[in-house]
Amino acid sequence: MATQALNFNYMLKYIIIGDSGVGKSNILLQYLQGKFNEEFQTTIGVEFGAKNLNLKDKIYRIQIWDTAGQEMFRSITRSYYKNSVCACVVYDITNRNSFDNIRSWIEDCKKHSPKTVFLVLIGNKNDLESSRKVSYDEGEDFAKKYGMLFYETSAKTGKNINEVFMNSCSEIAKKINNGFYDLNRDTCGIKVGFNNQESIVLDDNINKRQKEKKSLCCNEK
Repeated sequence: MATQALNFNYMLKYIIIGDSGVGKSNILLQYLQGKFNEEFQTTIGVEFGAKNLNLKDKIYRIQIWDTAGQEMFRSITRSYYKNSVCACVVYDITNRNSFDNIRSWIEDCKKHSPKTVFLVLIGNKNDLESSRKVSYDEGEDFAKKYGMLFYETSAKTGKNINEVFMNSCSEIAKKINNGFYDLNRDTCGIKVGFNNQESIVLDDNINKRQKEKKSLCCNEK
């Protein structure tokens, strides 16, 4: 298990934020274990989970921090914004207040997270369509305004849960390939794994041997 956990190219630190009761813990549980907890249990402080995601020829270890939504825990939550590459901001489509509070969560996130943090807006509980208080278009328009990915999900049925993490990871992977992040610093929320370090050593050794071979050829002349 320990060996498997270390077998990744990049570790990405995610944080899930939003009001209490919007389903943050069940989103995490559904993604990691494919399960749903019917009983509401308030998160005290922060919960944590991790999962490897295979994307093309790379392994990304998604490290997810699920935070408490109550005001009394906001100071604790803020300390976990630090060094996060992605923030999933969650509201409940049946709760208008949770949507209205999204702006406050985003402002808090931008204040305490790296400037490079990637934002995803999630409207959870879309299995409760008959109780909907926030339309899909409202969520989509809000996400466009802030340059966020947007998904409506159901932590109960699993709808779009995998897509949230797969597609956000894909976008972050593109940014990594384009040199958007400073991978020499932990502050961007990305840790280079053993797989990549091994590749770098291999490349260096190949280049070194090629140089030595070229040098020998030149000396023979």
